[in-house]
Amino acid sequence: MTAGEIRPPSSSPPPPQLHRPTPVELAEDGGEAWVWAQIKAEARRDAEAEPALASYLYSTILSHSSLERSLSFHLGNKLCSSTLLSTLLYDLFLNTISNDPDLRSATVADLIAARYRDPACVSFSHCLLNYKGFLACQAHRVAHKLWTQSRRPLALALQSRISDVFAVDIHPAAKIGKAILFDHATGVVVGETAVIGNNVSILHHVTLGGTGKAGGDRHPKIGDGVLIGAGATILGNVKIGAGAKIGAGSVVLIDVPPKTTAVGNPARLVGGKDQPRKHDEVPGESMDHTSFIYEWSDYVI
Repeated sequence: MTAGEIRPPSSSPPPPQLHRPTPVELAEDGGEAWVWAQIKAEARRDAEAEPALASYLYSTILSHSSLERSLSFHLGNKLCSSTLLSTLLYDLFLNTISNDPDLRSATVADLIAARYRDPACVSFSHCLLNYKGFLACQAHRVAHKLWTQSRRPLALALQSRISDVFAVDIHPAAKIGKAILFDHATGVVVGETAVIGNNVSILHHVTLGGTGKAGGDRHPKIGDGVLIGAGATILGNVKIGAGAKIGAGSVVLIDVPPKTTAVGNPARLVGGKDQPRKHDEVPGESMDHTSFIYEWSDYVI
């Protein structure tokens, strides 16, 4: 098996054509050791192919004994400042991630999701080192853990650094599932009471926001397997059903049923609100952005 291949870590692969393991399933089936072995093999290959990166790859990946150590080191160096030292951040990330199996499983699921879904993702190590959406999500997971431990000033300080460095602004109270892909990620905003399920893919400049100054539970709830296109805005305590698709640039202010497609400003359902067309795919995994267009628009170039 080459470093770039994606195969289930289990010694007994699933029957062909019956079931392709999801990133969450792979992450919970010995995925951490498997992905870490892949990352180290890729780093060695890249160091040999490009000597200019050898020192960088050694310090970020090859010198570390585990994925959580490598990730903590890299995040600490990315997010540090003159007053928030990299050593302090390294200890914070490492202690938090090492003591929480769910955090480690989520990290692995996110890596596998990016490798599966994004054709531009050439390797796990490329995602680990260079995908700011992935890095912002992992740092948010730690900030969220701090928030739940009532360490809120530190969680908010971490949120501010994530926003400064990665241009991704996620409130530390927001709840995010596993196998998340923030593709490109620039300009993503996620509000305090937002909830994002598993196997969700979100493109750049997406806002999951409130509708004004109202307090309480005021942000969107995104179901499993949802795909949200670039520049989409979803406002208020609305529910986006499992497997739904939100077209690029759409503005969504009301609930979207499961397995339907909402497009436009204001968004409307493909097929109409009374009998919306439903799809069988999981768009958060398939990344199919345009299958609806011929049914929704008669615009021709």
